Parts: sequence; C-alpha cells; structure tokens
Amino acid sequence: MAPHDAHARPRADTVAAHAHDHAGPRGHARHTHAHPTGDDHVRRLRVALVLTAVFLLAEVVGGLLSNSLALLADAGHMATDAAALALSLFVAWFSRQQAGASKTYGYLRWEVLAAFINGSVLLLVSAWIAWESLLRLRDPEPLRGGLMLGVAVVGLLVNVVVARMLHPASEKSMNVRGAYLHVLGDLLGSVGTVTAAVIVRYTGWLPADPIASLLVTALIVFSAWRLVRESVDVLLESAPSWVSPDAVRQQLLLIPGIESVHDLHIWTVSSGVVAMSAHAVVPEPQAHQHVLEHVHDAMRLFGIDHVTVQLERREMYDRELHLHE
Repeated sequence: MAPHDAHARPRADTVAAHAHDHAGPRGHARHTHAHPTGDDHVRRLRVALVLTAVFLLAEVVGGLLSNSLALLADAGHMATDAAALALSLFVAWFSRQQAGASKTYGYLRWEVLAAFINGSVLLLVSAWIAWESLLRLRDPEPLRGGLMLGVAVVGLLVNVVVARMLHPASEKSMNVRGAYLHVLGDLLGSVGTVTAAVIVRYTGWLPADPIASLLVTALIVFSAWRLVRESVDVLLESAPSWVSPDAVRQQLLLIPGIESVHDLHIWTVSSGVVAMSAHAVVPEPQAHQHVLEHVHDAMRLFGIDHVTVQLERREMYDRELHLHE
C-alpha cells in the first residue's frame, strides 16, 4: 500500500501538498471527490442501458430458439455493453457522493471491483462459447436461418441507435466514452452475426454460424482481458501505463531546491484518479513553498491530480534509510 504518513501525522519538517487539478478529467474539490456528470449524460446512459438490456434478453431467446451460437456470442458481447453502461451510470451516481472520515477516497474502487468481476465472468462465458463453436464445426447442427437473420438485423439496428445516442456525450465525458467504445465493438460483432445469418439463410452453409461466433468471442476476450488486466493493475496499485516513475523522479530532480528524491510511489485510485507520494530532500526551509508550487506544476504534466510530498532536510535522510531501497 502507498504510504500516507504525510496525511496522518505531519511533522515539523513535513509539508503535505494535495494538488487538485480542476481542469482534469475528473475534477476534484477538497477531498470530496465529487466528479459531476451532466444530467444529459446520465439520461443518455440510462436510455442506452434500457435498450441494450431489453435486446440482450431478446437475443438470448432468439439464439436459443434458432439454435444459433453466433447470436448467443453476440448476446455475450452485448452483455459487456450493458455492464459497461451500468458501470458508467453507477460511477455517475457515485461521483456525487461525499467521502467519509474513514474512506478518504470515497467509494471509487467499487468501479474497479465491478470491472474485475465483469471481465472475469465474460472470460468464462467466452471459453464456453468457443468450446461449443469448435464442437459445432466438427458436427454442425440445424439452424432456423430466418429467425437468426431477423434477430441479428434488429441487434445491428439497436447498436447503431445506441452508438448514435452516446456519441455526443462521449466527446465530453471519459466515463461515457468507455461505454461508447464497448458499443462500437459490439457493432462489429453484429455485422459478423448478420453476415453469418445471411450465409446460413441463403446458402445453407451451417459452419458459418460457429465461425461467426468464434470471431465475436475473440472480440469479447480482447475487451474482457484488457478490462481484467487494467482492474488488477489498479488493485495492485501499479503505476499507470502512461506514467514512468523514472520520468517523474527526473522531473522532480530538475526543480531548483530539491537535492534528492526517495520513497516515490505512483498509483491509480480509480479510472482517471492518479495519486503520487514522495519524500524530497530540500536543505533550505525557505525554499519549501517555491518547491511545492513547482512540484504541483510538474505533476500536472503527467496527469497526476493527487500529490503528497514530504519535504525534509538532510538530517531525516539517515533516519529513513529503509525507504531508500
């Protein structure tokens, strides 16, 4: 876990600085972690979730009735859309909750836990669909091509409507953009399912169905694995992929007045919320304010919006040798 000593027990030589970049992707105001989301964004997400969830059920029923694995695979991909939309709505609601005395970061990591569970379940479902597809390639089963085609076409239209609905909000909100990208991915899956349905309906070539389901499942696995990997990185408090700790250290050492930097930690609290803590040796106490201001400016270059810096003199260095390893 990343240290928070500068928060809990400030010493005479300690200055804790909390940088809150209000222009960042998730604006912050004095540890309330209120990340306002426009009512229009919430309305679009809600309508998109209802449309996606309703058709998800219809696609599952249609896939079972028509005996189409491609439809069931596309339903699995649509389930990722529904989960992403629900998660975006949840984050939009939770962004208005205040942090408590014991939960100083609020409940932002529920988003990460939900993403991990969602991605893990999708990987298991994808494995089942892939296995069934391989079995059907060896022994194709009869399909109701007309029903499969009808459901696939409606699914494609629903994805087009949802994508058009989310597109304006996706340009203004990173939260909505994640759901929008899920829907765009599902559009590709729907195109594959429609293509397979047309082939089965008009040529009778049954292997088109399991082949399409394998292609759609590959899309699910790609997005689900990325979701699981990113959520695990956050839970392990890894540095974000776009932030190099060495680059951060070098940037800090370029600030006039800083002699050395140690115990540097960079981690992700939740999506869009990156934190950093470090100890910096600044021999001249009168330079502390100057150094803090420059540290704030330097960290904004990396998109780090929570900064805790312990400024200390050389005398503290020997007392903290365990932090220099």
